[in-house]
Amino acid sequence: MTSPTRLVADSTPAPPAESEARPRSTLRAVALPAEHGGWSLTLEPAILGMLVAPSGAGLVLGLAALVAFVARTPLKVILVDSRRGRRLARTRLAALVLGVEAGAIVCLLVGAVLFAHGDFWVPLALAAPLFALELWFDMRSHGRRLLPELAGAIGMGSVAASIVLAGGGSPTAAAGAWLVIAARVVASLPFVRYQVSRAKVRSGHIARQDLAQAGAVAAAGAGFLAGWLPVMAALPLVALAAVQACLARAPAPRAAVIGVEQICFGLVVAVSAGLAIPAS
Repeated sequence: MTSPTRLVADSTPAPPAESEARPRSTLRAVALPAEHGGWSLTLEPAILGMLVAPSGAGLVLGLAALVAFVARTPLKVILVDSRRGRRLARTRLAALVLGVEAGAIVCLLVGAVLFAHGDFWVPLALAAPLFALELWFDMRSHGRRLLPELAGAIGMGSVAASIVLAGGGSPTAAAGAWLVIAARVVASLPFVRYQVSRAKVRSGHIARQDLAQAGAVAAAGAGFLAGWLPVMAALPLVALAAVQACLARAPAPRAAVIGVEQICFGLVVAVSAGLAIPAS
């Protein structure tokens, strides 16, 4: 899950050596994600799911998803170091951090099992191959490519479906919630890459991002025709695609602006769809 602010170098002159920012500590490097945009892509499914079918079990699942997102960082360190046949101090620290976070995830999932009203685990099981694909690329230090980012973000959409089921929502509502997140991701990740490329090197392939917007509109239309999405849940996705198609033809803003835009777009889509999708 990509953060535009991480991908673009600041164009201002470098400060003097004595004022340079200190590098991240080893603990921060192995424990905290560097992807700022990933936080939003993790919270949006939880927000959407809780709006459709709020419950204590759903809240617990949202917290578990957040911990799982954080846990991906030490897991990635361990996978990369293991593949390269090395065991460093950071590897041992990452294993310790991952152990604590894995324990927290297990406890949260047990709590969800005790209080959930439905088979919330089904969407998570269906998303497992997507998470596995993302980790496969992570292990090879290729996690920033578009395919693994799409796989991970779409897989995270299963959290919305799981929260809906845990709160007693219908499978149709759960499918609709997941579809909203998947369509949002399909539209936004290629768009962000295109905008960042334009901001950095003043060029990009607009046809690819246009195809992504068309894909999001097609997904929204398919969800409406299938009865998964009411029209008021599909319209925010169509509006998102239209706005991003227009922005792709305007001057590219700075990376920080792109990041703020995406947070706002994601929240609008999640809240709008969450209020429109009926739980039953």
